[in-house]
Amino acid sequence: MFGMGWRAPHYTAVLNDRPALDFLEVHSENFFAAGGAAPAMLEQVRRHYELSLHGVGLSLGSACGIDASHLERLARLVERVQPRFVSDHASFARVGSGLNAGDLLPIAFDEASLATMVQHVQQVQERLARPMLVENISAYLGWQGDVLAEPEFFNELARRSGCGVLLDVNNLVVNARNEGADVATAARQACAWIDVLRPGIVGEIHLAGHAELPDICIDDHGSRVHAQVWRVYAHAIARFGQVPSLIEWDTDVPALDVLLDEVALMRVAATGELRSTAEALA
Repeated sequence: MFGMGWRAPHYTAVLNDRPALDFLEVHSENFFAAGGAAPAMLEQVRRHYELSLHGVGLSLGSACGIDASHLERLARLVERVQPRFVSDHASFARVGSGLNAGDLLPIAFDEASLATMVQHVQQVQERLARPMLVENISAYLGWQGDVLAEPEFFNELARRSGCGVLLDVNNLVVNARNEGADVATAARQACAWIDVLRPGIVGEIHLAGHAELPDICIDDHGSRVHAQVWRVYAHAIARFGQVPSLIEWDTDVPALDVLLDEVALMRVAATGELRSTAEALA
């Protein structure tokens, strides 16, 4: 399955033209309202495409717990549109009573953080009556005292909670670049990260563009997928098989044809033409 993120500039074009896509992904929170234009369009598009609901607001890693009202709104949306996938991030945003950073902040990779994530993922899955996917994030800072390697953290999270992993290969490259790796080394490190994940737990893969600035790499989802990210994606497909895969583009959203061209490249990468390159990098 190959799809793309369905964003507001392309709502009408996708509904009218129905391009050859297997599924569409939307940000869950944009469709929480019970009525209005956006939920109505989502109801229309689900007649033609399978859906993936990708959230940014569950704050699964927050020690203060899951926001009950947020979870209820997500549950109602899931009941309305019956998506193929439901996902959110291995991150936190909420602190204390009502304080929200409005960002995907990195969690610590230790036993206490793992226990919190497991509890919250299980809570969400019980309310939704289905397993969810949890995404690895791009992080610009970390915690002292991390004792678990990030892919091992996800292995344990999946084992203990029954969730799957939404593997964002762009985030792996961005994180490696921000740790000082050059382009080729970042791709090799991302492939090594992937090799630690247990087969069978990856339920979806994200690809996106990022910005290479002089002193930092920004996961801005504002450009075409970089060459090294395609190579890491090919490596992931070689390891995990034909996992449903999606192009994200959230800033400076281009014409629909550009996104569809990226989806076409994704199909090529997944069918094996880039695998030899990925294997050379591993």
